[in-house]
Amino acid sequence: MTLLLVPLLAWRMYSRFRRLVGRQRFSRVRQWISLAIFLPLIALLAWVVRAHADVLLALAGGIGAGALLAQYGLRHTKFERAPPVLYFTPNAYLGVSLFLLFVGRILYRVVQIFLVAPPGAPDFRDFSHSAVTLAIFGLLAGYRMAYSVGLLHRAASTTKPQPG
Repeated sequence: MTLLLVPLLAWRMYSRFRRLVGRQRFSRVRQWISLAIFLPLIALLAWVVRAHADVLLALAGGIGAGALLAQYGLRHTKFERAPPVLYFTPNAYLGVSLFLLFVGRILYRVVQIFLVAPPGAPDFRDFSHSAVTLAIFGLLAGYRMAYSVGLLHRAASTTKPQPG
């Protein structure tokens, strides 16, 4: 099973990385899918950690910081119109930084759970009850959701006929 899971995970990480840094054709559907995935996922995580105020606060802080980073990212995103298509190129430094931060934290937690933790069954609740892990996830989720909303707004404003 691991032999099948590792290449799939590597491919998904590569495709996610490309979306964070490369030129892309704008797709309304993709932006709505991002929102449809991240909103319920955040709600689920918040519900799971609802009894842990510090972890819930870390998640909320990460989401807020991610939304602020998205505003910065949108200001540094290059947009190109080649009628009828809109292309955009996200800020590569911001995309790479967020990607490495998230992957680094996941790898750190995997090493902690499987190599450092006492022998026995790994406790996967450690992933969802770590304030740092949820803050980083919140940062990425907040960034992705706010960036998607910003892209939708930008696309709507560039497709309207210009007066004059």
